[in-house]
Amino acid sequence: MKFAGLVEYDGTEFAGWAEQPGQRTVEGELRRALGTVLRQPVKLSVAGRTDAGVHASGQVVSFAAETGLAPDLIAYKATAVLPQDVALRRCTVVPDAFDARKDARSRSYEYRIVNSPVRSPLRRRYAAFVPRELDFGLLRRAAALVRGVHDFRAFTPSRTYHVRFERIVSESRWERAGELLTYHVTADSFLYGMVRSLVGTMLEVAEGKRSLEGLERLLEGAERRQAGPAAPARGLTLVGAGYEDLSFGG
Repeated sequence: MKFAGLVEYDGTEFAGWAEQPGQRTVEGELRRALGTVLRQPVKLSVAGRTDAGVHASGQVVSFAAETGLAPDLIAYKATAVLPQDVALRRCTVVPDAFDARKDARSRSYEYRIVNSPVRSPLRRRYAAFVPRELDFGLLRRAAALVRGVHDFRAFTPSRTYHVRFERIVSESRWERAGELLTYHVTADSFLYGMVRSLVGTMLEVAEGKRSLEGLERLLEGAERRQAGPAAPARGLTLVGAGYEDLSFGG
């Protein structure tokens, strides 16, 4: 039987999603919890392999298991044995051919920034702090340039496993609520480190350190060193993945 799960985690204390020897990872914790509950080894497929320090409210996984437990009970029992910074919020039965990574048509992220002269202790784990003055109009115009089909090789490390650098970005926009700035971005898929590098580069535009034309040239394909620095991991959250036919209900 095949299941899909909706996973939420605070990435602060994790070395990323992917299991690594000697490291605390989200995949490692979730596999152990499901193995305990289902009393069998579990292999996970995941919509987005988040980096160290990155959070998720809408991560999607899939796994196969022979069990008589109802999906809701799997989620409840797994979360009961998981550490406090990760939870299997929902679980549902899916077709045997379903794969959380291969079947995902899009992934969506949000990046949060506290733009204020004084830092916010309550938001320190989930938002980056930028005390410098930013031109929000330029930030919005920069985000608009990112929409569409572009070559994003300037926004991923030079040494990479990627062979295709073109991505289709369907949503790219900033919104402001007082001192909190939130970047919303959705694409068919993302290169390693792409969102954080885009944010770091757009911040340079908003600070007057880089022109909109310069950003536009980067989106045609350029070397990583020509783009801005990656923004801190703590501001980034994977908020969802899109599928043709998948619902976790309420």
